[in-house]
Amino acid sequence: QSQSKAPLNKCPLGANGDPSRGWFEARNGSGGSLDLESVVQPLALNPWDVVLCVSGTIISCENAVVVVVIFYTPAFRAPMFLLIGSLATADLLAGLGLILHFAFVYFVPSEAVSLLTVGLLVTSFTASVSSLLAITIDRYLSLYNALTYYSERTVTRTYIMLVLTWGASVCYGLLPVMGWNCLKEPSACSVVKPLTKNHLIILSVSFFMVFAVMLQLYVQICRIVCRHAQQIAVQRHFLASSHYVTTRKGIATLAVILGTFASCWLPFAVYCLLGDYSYPALYTYVTLLPATYNSMLNPVIYAFRNQEIQKVLWAVCCGCVSPTMPFRSRSPSDV
Repeated sequence: QSQSKAPLNKCPLGANGDPSRGWFEARNGSGGSLDLESVVQPLALNPWDVVLCVSGTIISCENAVVVVVIFYTPAFRAPMFLLIGSLATADLLAGLGLILHFAFVYFVPSEAVSLLTVGLLVTSFTASVSSLLAITIDRYLSLYNALTYYSERTVTRTYIMLVLTWGASVCYGLLPVMGWNCLKEPSACSVVKPLTKNHLIILSVSFFMVFAVMLQLYVQICRIVCRHAQQIAVQRHFLASSHYVTTRKGIATLAVILGTFASCWLPFAVYCLLGDYSYPALYTYVTLLPATYNSMLNPVIYAFRNQEIQKVLWAVCCGCVSPTMPFRSRSPSDV
């Protein structure tokens, strides 16, 4: 009889014979939504939580390198690098959030602190997606307004995008901390507890809007790239095969960028709209884990492929190049 009442006392699933622990909450003896709320009693280690924590560690290390390189290199003050730095900062906070939440759930259980880590995760992942949108806008404008891109207006526009990105992200992250959570009303929970269903729907709809804008912008970028490649081929009397190779390479790069973003985030965004708190938490783990991989791949796609950042990294590793050396000015479309 005492075991049947365990869910009312937020007792871990192990008390009901369910081996799944960690961010799960017992609901009538079966797994429900992913529980980002700390529990009072000690929890047995859940392999899924360990994987998320390891992912957070890798994410933090990768993006910390990018943040340090951009922050300590005076040459990296162009709008393009500011946006890459914003993306790396957001992903760094996301990785730290995964690590901190794991630590608080298993070692320092506290409802208040858990809400703060949930707010940090919402803020960081929202800022990460928004920074990707800002980078896409910057790349489009660098091609569409190539003659006026290197001007004070571009710098001002970049700072405006950064303020909007982080302002909106912080507002989203503060919602569960300020009281919009389902701690006192379990029936209002989403697949990610303690976020409410309505909160997660807003986040998912926002993601689909960002994805639609990015898709449209990358289609326009492809058209501009193809047109520019054709004009250069005509002016320099290149062969048709050379024009085809150049165009295909540019489109393939854009397809990798957009395809990586979509494959990482779309499963989780769709499940957030369709899922319910009573669904097995395994589904949430399976869709959330690829979303974290996006923060792991962003440094490779947007930072480590950049030749200037590569030079600084080589300088740090072998001391063969001065970090203060002048760099050739490059547009975002070259990255």
